[in-house]
Amino acid sequence: MENLALFLISYVANLFSAFSGGGAGLVQLPALLFLGLPFGVALATHKVASVALGIGATLRHLRSSSLERDFMLFILATGLPGVVLGASLILSVKDRHAEIALGILTLGLGLYSIWRKQLGQEHLPVHRNRSGYLLGGTGLFFIGILNGSLTSGTGLFVTIWLIRWFGLDYQRAVAYTLILVGLFWNGAGALTLGLLGDIKWEWLPVLIVGSLLGGYSGAHLSITKGNRWIKRGFEAVTIVLGIKLIFG
Repeated sequence: MENLALFLISYVANLFSAFSGGGAGLVQLPALLFLGLPFGVALATHKVASVALGIGATLRHLRSSSLERDFMLFILATGLPGVVLGASLILSVKDRHAEIALGILTLGLGLYSIWRKQLGQEHLPVHRNRSGYLLGGTGLFFIGILNGSLTSGTGLFVTIWLIRWFGLDYQRAVAYTLILVGLFWNGAGALTLGLLGDIKWEWLPVLIVGSLLGGYSGAHLSITKGNRWIKRGFEAVTIVLGIKLIFG
């Protein structure tokens, strides 16, 4: 029964995450805490399992997405140092005020997307010059710190940042987020947390299977449903996640 519960939690959490561009921690991390894991162990275990989300989503998106290799390397180069820094800090810092602040920002993302009706509906690349990349990379670095530390829904920040600053549509932004954040950012965070903390290894196989299948299924939905449905999914996840972080 425990394995079945873990599989269902992982599958549902990662399906919604792969569809909307982030938010797997909304369900999976609190569930691991509820099942009795200490915060540091739950976070490290969740991070390792979330790498499978990136693998599942990557397998689906690479079949149909035209992603730019240089832009992918840029996201990795600017975000990964922040992820490692954030993961190194979180094991010694547990600040409720940071969660509340993150919740307010996340809720704001959803409300902003609702307010901007055409946000992310068209692919109109902007800020592809030196200053644009510098400011955009700085934003990704700080989002990386959040991703490595607080983990809950920070992929959503990458999705909206790629849309708002670089002019991507929702479908492309979600593809970049799932492949680069889900696979590489979470992989770096998992490695850092695994070296510095503990992982619940016996739970990982079922969590990984659920993440892999959920990631693939969610990516398939995001590709077949299009930008408007992804936008609605993003708004729903950010609002629910924001409220959860604020009120605990």
